[in-house]
Amino acid sequence: MFINNLDPVAISLFSFEIKWYSLSYIFGIVFGWIYCKRKLLYNNQYISKYFDDLLTYIILGVVIGGRLGYIIFYNPLYFLQYPLEIFMIWNGGMSFHGGLVGVVVATYLFSKTKLIDQFLFLDVISMASPIGLFLGRIANFINSELYGRSSDILWSVKFIKIDSLSRHPSQIYEAIFEGIVLFILLNFTFKKFYLKGPGLISALFLIFYSFFRFFIEFTREPDPQIGFIILNLSLGQILSMVLFLLGIILFYKKNEIYK
Repeated sequence: MFINNLDPVAISLFSFEIKWYSLSYIFGIVFGWIYCKRKLLYNNQYISKYFDDLLTYIILGVVIGGRLGYIIFYNPLYFLQYPLEIFMIWNGGMSFHGGLVGVVVATYLFSKTKLIDQFLFLDVISMASPIGLFLGRIANFINSELYGRSSDILWSVKFIKIDSLSRHPSQIYEAIFEGIVLFILLNFTFKKFYLKGPGLISALFLIFYSFFRFFIEFTREPDPQIGFIILNLSLGQILSMVLFLLGIILFYKKNEIYK
């Protein structure tokens, strides 16, 4: 069993602190950008020349969408009571599903001004997203947040900032499957589906991610202010079911077009 007493602060200088959670976003965006430019778009100058400008839209979409998604889906009453904390994103409280919506909206708006199919960008963003997901889940583990349900498995973790129970390291499960495994799967299918037509990679991302997230949520403690919604399913699982269905529909429609 591992005892988690990790410090969420990565750098502390006098009264100035930089947390691992903030660094996960920064490095996720930087590494994702490098991966896209050097590995995915190095021979596609048409899309590459716009990608740098799109980056600002992506950052805004992730931050604004992720924060609003968490506020609306997970804790609206709390933020109604403490509205100033809406802006304290360095303390955590971001929703993947909200960030996803934010990125899609931001990319759509950008693509519309350039008269380019948004899926040419979204497919590339989908390929890089597992990098940010991996780093984000590691930061969740360091912060002792989004922890797992109680368990006596050999690799259980005791989050002493939370309680004395041994728990599933669900953040690590998500880092592995939503980060590493998803990255490998998308890279394995990239050449076949990206060349076939825009939108298929985005659909596969939605399908694979929501599949992994749904089943890993069985090991994750539901948010205490929400609990289980229906049939012992968490809000994250319900949102993942919706995402999975959207991915299936998108893949079917795009695949029919490119036949």
